[in-house]
Amino acid sequence: MRVKLIVAYDGTNYHGWQVQDNGITIEEVLNKELSDLLKEDIKVIGASRTDAGVHAMGNVAVFDTETRIPAEKISFALNQRLPEDIRIRESIKVADDFHPRFCDSIKTYEYKIWNDKFPNPMVRLYSKFVYYNIDVEKMREAASYLIGKHDFKSFCSAKAQVESTVREIIDISFSREGNMITMRIKGYGFLYNMVRIIMGTLLECGTGQRKPESVKDILLALDRSRAGNTAEACGLTLAGIEYF
Repeated sequence: MRVKLIVAYDGTNYHGWQVQDNGITIEEVLNKELSDLLKEDIKVIGASRTDAGVHAMGNVAVFDTETRIPAEKISFALNQRLPEDIRIRESIKVADDFHPRFCDSIKTYEYKIWNDKFPNPMVRLYSKFVYYNIDVEKMREAASYLIGKHDFKSFCSAKAQVESTVREIIDISFSREGNMITMRIKGYGFLYNMVRIIMGTLLECGTGQRKPESVKDILLALDRSRAGNTAEACGLTLAGIEYF
């Protein structure tokens, strides 16, 4: 049977999702603990290959197994084995042809900024610290130019290897609670580092380093060097993935 997992994790101590040689990853830990639990060679397939330091509340992974353990019980058994910074929020049986990356979905990311005179040690692992004043209204204005289907080549890491840089953003919203600013962005798919580059660019608009309307020109330029810096990974969380 094919089992879908909804995975939450604190990405601070991991080199991202995907198995690699230079450090421990979320995928590596899941593969090991599932293989030990089910006495099979398990290889999970993840929906989003989050970068080092990026967090998740709702990443999705699937794996195939011959086990007789009911799918919904695997989460309970697996959570007993996983480190405290990784948890399975749900495990369910899905169709054999369900693929977390190729089935139609909407992804939601959140990026958090702690805006104060001094850093807050309680949120340092889950937000970017900014001490200068931020005009959230200017960030909203700048973000409005990104809604819809566009070629986001200017907002894609040069290291990305993709056939097309056209993507569609459904919505970008901002909220502020005290000193914490949260950007919530929804789309049908994102390029490598796209959300963090968007955040870096919008932040420059919010601090007066560039005008909000400049985002239109950045999009049309199709040139990564025209956009802002890539915001730190610690502020980014994959909030969830909806399939339809």
